[in-house]
Amino acid sequence: MIESRINELIQIINQASYEYYVLDNPTITDQEYDDYYKELLSLEEKYPEFKREDSPTNRVGGEVIDKFEKVTHEKPMLSFDDIFNEEEIIAFDERIRKTIPNPTYTVEPKMDGLSGSLIYKKGILVRAATRGDGITGEDITTNVKTIKSVPLHLKQDIDIEVRGEIYMSKVSFEKANMEREKKGEPLFANPRNAAAGSIRQLDSKITASRNLDFMAYFIPNPEEYGIKTQSESLEFLRKLGFVTNHKLNTVAHTVGEIIATIDDFAYQRSDLPYEIDGVVLKVNSLADEEKLGFTSRVPRWGIAYKFPAVEVLTTLREIKFTVGRTGKITPNAIFSPVHVAGSLVSKATLHNEDYCNEKDVRLGDIISIRKAGDVIPEVVEVKLERRKEDTVPFHMITDCPICDTTLIKKDAHHYCPNDHCPARHIESLIHFVSRDAMYIDGFGERIIEDFYNMGYLKSFTDFYFLKNHKEELMELEGFGSKSINNLLESIENSKKNSLDRLLFAIGIRYVGKKTAKILAEYYQTMEAFLKTTYEELVAIDNIGEMIAQSIIDYIQDEKNLKQIEELKELGLNMDYQGTKTIVNDAFQNKTFVLTGTLEHMTRDEASLEIEKRGGKVTGSVTSKTNVVLVGKDPGSKYEKAKTLGITVWDERDFLEKL
Repeated sequence: MIESRINELIQIINQASYEYYVLDNPTITDQEYDDYYKELLSLEEKYPEFKREDSPTNRVGGEVIDKFEKVTHEKPMLSFDDIFNEEEIIAFDERIRKTIPNPTYTVEPKMDGLSGSLIYKKGILVRAATRGDGITGEDITTNVKTIKSVPLHLKQDIDIEVRGEIYMSKVSFEKANMEREKKGEPLFANPRNAAAGSIRQLDSKITASRNLDFMAYFIPNPEEYGIKTQSESLEFLRKLGFVTNHKLNTVAHTVGEIIATIDDFAYQRSDLPYEIDGVVLKVNSLADEEKLGFTSRVPRWGIAYKFPAVEVLTTLREIKFTVGRTGKITPNAIFSPVHVAGSLVSKATLHNEDYCNEKDVRLGDIISIRKAGDVIPEVVEVKLERRKEDTVPFHMITDCPICDTTLIKKDAHHYCPNDHCPARHIESLIHFVSRDAMYIDGFGERIIEDFYNMGYLKSFTDFYFLKNHKEELMELEGFGSKSINNLLESIENSKKNSLDRLLFAIGIRYVGKKTAKILAEYYQTMEAFLKTTYEELVAIDNIGEMIAQSIIDYIQDEKNLKQIEELKELGLNMDYQGTKTIVNDAFQNKTFVLTGTLEHMTRDEASLEIEKRGGKVTGSVTSKTNVVLVGKDPGSKYEKAKTLGITVWDERDFLEKL
């Protein structure tokens, strides 16, 4: 299976390289190519026994066409590895610091064009070449001489090779497409493709008409000119007469400065006169570059951060049906992993049968993915023009994928009516411990599924009996004394949660987080809630007839009432603890992350105090985090906060601010 996938990826990438470099007619996007390449690289690293000698990861580019004279680069034109999120930036910095204690970096916009090499003899341009496969390129001297931003005679009569980006500005791109539209010719897909096609025209007059540009960014042998840093290289290039990105290029000393600069570039991106698709990070000191060296493929001293794609393309591999805690059957799109808005995703909900039919999703389709509200992956559309002829229309299943019970349909959704379906029980347990419900930290889906299969968890009350199995749990793989103690402590702390969390956690159909809070605020106690009537419920704002009937059905079920009584006997709070917001500038509109153990209160209690004062508590440290509250034995979040330069409070600071 792994070997066949590697062979498939090599075929896809080789074909894509041929279409891009040879035919000037790519049929997949840059993002798709990047994801196929990264998947192949990952598989080869994990399963080196399946790596082929002809793998595209063994070289740096694609096939060279025969229309231009071939050119061998004196020094290979290697490209950088790509990264896609803050965690990978931090990891890159950590790798560098293992060799270089206090590095500085140049942070440069990543131009969206094609790399070119210019050779000057005694200050006069004598040859220009494409990158090609990194070793051999193509002679494009005649065409490059038509680019006005390329100096034909330098301000110093020296021998030098200069590398940079050949690109088409947004204005030139629009003008070129207007001309093509008038002539009835196919439009260019984007400025990068337009630049690539224009620089490789046999008729240099056509190239001249496209108004290409050149941005210099690299000298392969800077030490020969007395240069000691990358930033000095860029300044030297300016003095020679080259256009550089001097207004945007920056030197950064910390990861925090790098991320802040990237955020600035992302903000300015739409207003720039040319397209950029990311940021290039390079160790500034050339002596440090020498120490770091190269891998067999790429420099160790640099990396390319790619901006998150707003909408990306991928291939639909499978439609997987899952069973929710209410028995609802949900079809899910399983697709080739893609980076969307900074994270790697491989699945998205398809909601229901009607949604699938409306989108006309079929296995093997090329689909576009985006994040709804920048959070939840969703399928935007099927690229019908790229559909293969042998695809099969979607058909909804008729039986539960877990217990084989015949499904029933209510409104637009299908349900498994079997109350004893294992999937329903597992999903309800996962929901019970989730962040917006009882928030029992440490329980992932896999752990709950394992504990369910081992017999430790069958109902909500079983969470509170896990302490009786402490010694047995510590014997399980992956669990030690500390992790089990933390888990049991989190379970015990959940007993103090407010009524609204409990009402959401027990899984009453149609009662979401917001509705649970409305009910808790209205009834104040579980006892009052259980005595409600249908008429009373529908009289409450935002509680409609469907929700009201679902609540009545729930509280009339003796099994549900017995479970709530058992939870009460176990010491769970049954009262609403909502409080009035306190105005406090130290907390108002700020994002907090908690790590470590606090002495004077639990982390849940501290979170409540923060929220009461207008703050927000999240689970991970990012550049958007304002404060990290550190207790005893903090974890990696504390280290990340220091790396990003985020404000850190200890418990004493926190209590003073309160």
